[in-house]
Amino acid sequence: MERRDDAWSVAEVSPPPAEEVAHDLLWARDLRCSIRCAGAFLALLVLIDGAAGTLTGPRVLLWLALAALLLLVLYPTRIAAGEGWLTSRGPLRTRRVRTDHLVSVRCPEGVGQRLVLRDTFGARLEIDPGVLVSSPELWHRLDEDARISARRGTLTRGETALRDVSERIDRETARTVFRVSGLD
Repeated sequence: MERRDDAWSVAEVSPPPAEEVAHDLLWARDLRCSIRCAGAFLALLVLIDGAAGTLTGPRVLLWLALAALLLLVLYPTRIAAGEGWLTSRGPLRTRRVRTDHLVSVRCPEGVGQRLVLRDTFGARLEIDPGVLVSSPELWHRLDEDARISARRGTLTRGETALRDVSERIDRETARTVFRVSGLD
């Protein structure tokens, strides 16, 4: 069952046309990598089982189910943004947050870096800051809308987290410029 945090009905706003939507530039690459990992896992299981002489029909189905489960776990979320919204689509759920009505943006402590966004309608979305670093259009949309939220006075917590992401993007951009120009 798909769960949606859909603020469109609350705000009575329709999403913008598809040509104005920014997408995660590395999603297709991450999906291919996930498929390759699940395929390699399946091949390894079948190869080992076949070499042991215990490969049967039910065991092949079991290995297929395990490979499918691995693919489900590794499946990357697809991030898209437009004017006033950011969406995260995974294999089981879709979450949407109104970025022009943000209340908070924070980076919780832990091993995996995540940026947690909350809007005035109660929607919550977690995103990897690396996605914003690798997709400048997504960052531009989020940054612009966060500034709108700050001007409205709804963004009460999170300007430091956004500044940290901005600095990281600036560092990565500078590294890329140096690497392309041969100055690294």
